[in-house]
Amino acid sequence: MDFSLTAEQVQFRDEVRGWLRANVPPDWGSRPLFGPDSPVELHSFLRDWQRRLFGAGFLGLTWPKEYGGRDLSYMEELIFNEEMAEAKAPPILNLLGIYLAGPTIIAYGTDAQKQRLLSKILSGEEIWCQGYSEPNAGSDLASLQTRAVLDGDHSVVNRQKVWTSLAHVADWIMLLARTDPKAPRHQGITYFLVDMHSSGITVRPLRQLTGDAEFNEIFFDNVRVPAASILGGVGNGWQVGLTTLMYERMALGFGLQIRLRMALDHLIALARRNGGAAARNPIIRQKLAQLWIETEAFKYTGYRAITKLLRGELPGAEGSTGKIFWSETHQRLQALAMEIEGPYAQLTTGSRWAIEGGLWQHLFLRSLGNTIEGGTTEIQRNIVGERVLGLPKD
Repeated sequence: MDFSLTAEQVQFRDEVRGWLRANVPPDWGSRPLFGPDSPVELHSFLRDWQRRLFGAGFLGLTWPKEYGGRDLSYMEELIFNEEMAEAKAPPILNLLGIYLAGPTIIAYGTDAQKQRLLSKILSGEEIWCQGYSEPNAGSDLASLQTRAVLDGDHSVVNRQKVWTSLAHVADWIMLLARTDPKAPRHQGITYFLVDMHSSGITVRPLRQLTGDAEFNEIFFDNVRVPAASILGGVGNGWQVGLTTLMYERMALGFGLQIRLRMALDHLIALARRNGGAAARNPIIRQKLAQLWIETEAFKYTGYRAITKLLRGELPGAEGSTGKIFWSETHQRLQALAMEIEGPYAQLTTGSRWAIEGGLWQHLFLRSLGNTIEGGTTEIQRNIVGERVLGLPKD
């Protein structure tokens, strides 16, 4: 890969950099990973931040112009994400909408669906969540049991989804439901675009180890979904759903290595606190150096995936290997933060002596879920073993 930027890409980078320098809230850098805002206040702030990014033309960069994008390449998307990390800018609230729902709707949607939904995804007016996992259908998604039964010009949806990020604030959901229970497991599934404000939908937040409730379970009780909300045709949900997963892997490739680098920079700053005693400790220094090496290796692996996309090829094994690598590296990074804090690692939010208000304790506990969410490490290793290395199924 040629790492030099074209003149147009340099101009785009400078455009993004200048805008972020002028618009990132000055107090955001002091709380780059979490802050004192209540969930409601933070949600309102992030929705407004996304609206400003959209107004500046920095969202949907690879989308066609007719749908509110700029019809640029994935290289510009990479530049944008790197500049966001460098500026320690607030995150984008509607990530699932921009990187998963939007591209899938562009690929399979009707003209009416595209006109109704796409612009509000980019502006943040409507937030999206993903209705895939169920209590007995997480890693084995093809065993899902949520049912959608045809009733005139509607489908009636029943049963449950779980581990649904942002469902408590979402306006729409990408929903997989079984429409033909007699068909083989990977057939008879349909992909629906469902209004979360529909009658019969109940969202219950799930309290996590951190005390947050960012995941949810969703119950569908005779929810009527119009036929116009089917994406990609009845019975074609598995293919459409795999397309969404492909875009999810692509989004992970953009985001995870940048998030890891941001966390490492913050960790190095932690080691330099109070005269830098931890930063001078040879064992701590070696562990920080190893994390830096791994972060750089992760970055260049991500660049390989970008090269494929620029050539018009589909993402490869980088998605699964990158997910495994990020999950385990990020957990080691957070464990090192606890080691650096020493006895202070026992103090959490609410203690006057907690370092950075208990931020690192919160992140350490949250990182324990990294090897579960987005596809468990065990499943990702199976994918790499079977589909990349050609090993037999166990």
